[in-house]
Parts: sequence; structure tokens; C-alpha cells
Amino acid sequence: MGEAKRKSYTAAFKAKVGLEAIRGVKTVNEIGQDYGVHPAQVGQWKREIKEQAAALFEKKRGPKNEDRPGEPERLYGEIGRLKVELDWLKKNPGRACDRPARLDRARHAAGGEPAMNN
Repeated sequence: MGEAKRKSYTAAFKAKVGLEAIRGVKTVNEIGQDYGVHPAQVGQWKREIKEQAAALFEKKRGPKNEDRPGEPERLYGEIGRLKVELDWLKKNPGRACDRPARLDRARHAAGGEPAMNN
């Protein structure tokens, strides 16, 4: 005699049978007979669905806030650079405002638009 081949079921079939068992309209034995599955198997699928149901709702919406490697160091470096720039601008307020006037004078000397008198 040949060996009996094992049956394999799709995930959709297992979910359908397991959910029917969870509803409780029929007994596990009746469901097993209807679908040609051993009642112990129906009970196992039912138990697996109950155990894993909470995992469906654990995911949160939106992008995950995972830090990439080196991200904090890059951000701290940028903060430091911006602090240095801010300190320099606080010490030299006239030089930052003077720059556009110098550009206008340079354009006028090159034959561009006339420079504005301040």
C-alpha cells in the first residue's frame, strides 16, 4: 500500500475555517465534517487566530520613527555649525547687512544696473 499524502491548506482556507469556529454557530466537529478537516485541526486554527489577532492592531499609522545609523551625530554636527554661525552673526551684525550693498556696487562697476545710494 502507498503512503497517504499530507493535505496542505491555503492560508485563506485556514482563516475561513478558523473564523467559522470562532463564531460558534456550529461545533468544531460539524465544521470539520463540512470542510473535510479533522476537528483537532479546526481547533488549532481557531486558537492560532485568537492568539495572533492582537498583532493585527499593533502597527501604528505613519512612518516609523527609527533612527538611521549616524543620524544623531549628523544632527548634532549641524546644530554645532548653526550655533557657530549665529554667534558670528551676533558679533558682526553690520557685516551681514553690508553684503548686499557691496554686491550692488560690484554689479555697477561691471556695467550692470546702477547702484542704489544708501
